[in-house]
Amino acid sequence: MRYLIFFILLFINLAVLAQNEQLARNYVEQGEYAKAKAIYEKLYKKQKFNTTYFMGLVNAHQQLEEYMEVESLLLEKIKQSPQFPNTYIELGHNYELQDKITEANTYYQEALALIDQNPNSAYIIGSTFQKYNKLDEAITAYEKGMTLNPKSNFDIQLARLYGEQGNIEKMFNSYLDLVNKNPQYMITANRNIEQFISEDPYNDGNVILKTLLLKRLQQDPKVLYNEMLSWLFIQQKEYKKAFLQEKAVYLRTQETLEGIIDVALIAIEDNDNDAARDILSYIVKEARLPETKLRAHELKLGLDIKNATPKHWDYIEDEFSSLFQAYGKSIETMSLQIAYANFLAFKKEQTASAISTLKNLLDQDKNRFQEATIKMALADILVLDEKFNQALIYYSQIQNIVKNNTLSQEARFKVAKTSYYKGDFSWSETQLDVLKASASQLIANDAMELSLLIKDNSLEDSTQTALKKFAKADLLTFKGKNEAAIAVLDEILMQHKGEKIEDEALLRQANLFIEAKEFEKAEANYKKIITFYPTDILGDDAYYGLAKLYDEHLARPEDAKANYEKVIFDYADSIFYVDARKRYRTLRGDAIN
Repeated sequence: MRYLIFFILLFINLAVLAQNEQLARNYVEQGEYAKAKAIYEKLYKKQKFNTTYFMGLVNAHQQLEEYMEVESLLLEKIKQSPQFPNTYIELGHNYELQDKITEANTYYQEALALIDQNPNSAYIIGSTFQKYNKLDEAITAYEKGMTLNPKSNFDIQLARLYGEQGNIEKMFNSYLDLVNKNPQYMITANRNIEQFISEDPYNDGNVILKTLLLKRLQQDPKVLYNEMLSWLFIQQKEYKKAFLQEKAVYLRTQETLEGIIDVALIAIEDNDNDAARDILSYIVKEARLPETKLRAHELKLGLDIKNATPKHWDYIEDEFSSLFQAYGKSIETMSLQIAYANFLAFKKEQTASAISTLKNLLDQDKNRFQEATIKMALADILVLDEKFNQALIYYSQIQNIVKNNTLSQEARFKVAKTSYYKGDFSWSETQLDVLKASASQLIANDAMELSLLIKDNSLEDSTQTALKKFAKADLLTFKGKNEAAIAVLDEILMQHKGEKIEDEALLRQANLFIEAKEFEKAEANYKKIITFYPTDILGDDAYYGLAKLYDEHLARPEDAKANYEKVIFDYADSIFYVDARKRYRTLRGDAIN
């Protein structure tokens, strides 16, 4: 019983101390340092060895410019525990606050000297110097520690400090040393290096890193340097150069083509079709696994289809036929058959043949994820054919087949989108409300966007006339009939001028104009949104769209910068903020991203 009472009292005492400490912290945050000091004094008297209480008291005194009191506290602490090196730094900092630089440096040097006695103290000394932005001293501490104790590794800390000093070459070398010792740190190193390079291969950071990597490759030809060069070339959007590095890795290791495949996929996503074709041709030639070779063939064919016109269709049909002849029509060629069905439906408008192809595929032995994937493709084509109810059945089936999977969430969103296309806005909203909390951020964002569109344009217009036309334009866009979509949006802009939907129609149309390379028309639309709807929800979309238009298509960098600036300064919570900032700094010619 006695022990129980003891532990209860101990627990109560600790709880009171914690409460008082939090109160002191609150006072510090509010700038009421005298009140904070009074509490820390009481706490420190009760627990003399509590570092948090001690430093809280020191900080409160310093904020009140009571430097003599701090000096007494720190000297007493050094007398009691001379083995604690950070105390010397704290005392030096206290002198520096009084502009007593000579005295400050004396204690800083004493702290550094303690590393000779105990190399393991290098970390606490280095990090304490960092706390007070004493970069040179922190570097000295870490370097000294690594020299005296070769087992210690402060490469990350040193790299960051060199970066803060602006010594980019030393920073890069530290990260490269780190990766050389442990390749598992490559992702960490690349993430930190990324802040000092840009898409511009002639940027100082890019040139330095490339030079260092090539030099190391000559001196010590490790594949990790090829891999880092590949990563650098990808950042610079030089995919053919990245491919050469990945090819070098493959030829030396003969392990996998995955690195080369990754570069191909990135090139495709960035619309560098020329580089992608070269890379995929190599994969086709070198791949040992049939599935890898087939995947490369399929991706190459996808590039052909993307920009195909009717005069290319016979060629594409022949290519599909050759691949089916070589690999068959089984569940193993599912993605190829889906690609063929999409080609028939979206390019040749042969929806009946496309549907038949997918239904035959459904008859194959398959797992539930394969079944869900096939049904998703089938439902998409049924939407294209405006057989909405049949499509909705398949989308609903998918949700039951793969519950709690991203495919299920995607299917639910497509239920909402299909209902929207057919004018059933109420049911669409019901589905969207569920998806707003989706685990997939992309789906959640899309759901939020569509939900707002429906809500905003249902309040003023009970007949939803304009919204129905807008949905029709979206459906035409889905079908790839962009000219017809632009015409419907023109109708909205003429017949529903001044209504809530006008800015949405202007934005949609601007994006379609860009696809059609009608850049002046796109510019006019963005400017109308900015002029007439500057405070509306699409304001950041318009400024960002206009900035990209000037940046990527009209060669007007100064105008692009001005509009990126608007996103950065006026729309800090915009989803475009990060990219706008990056693009702005690139245009400005910043050495550091």
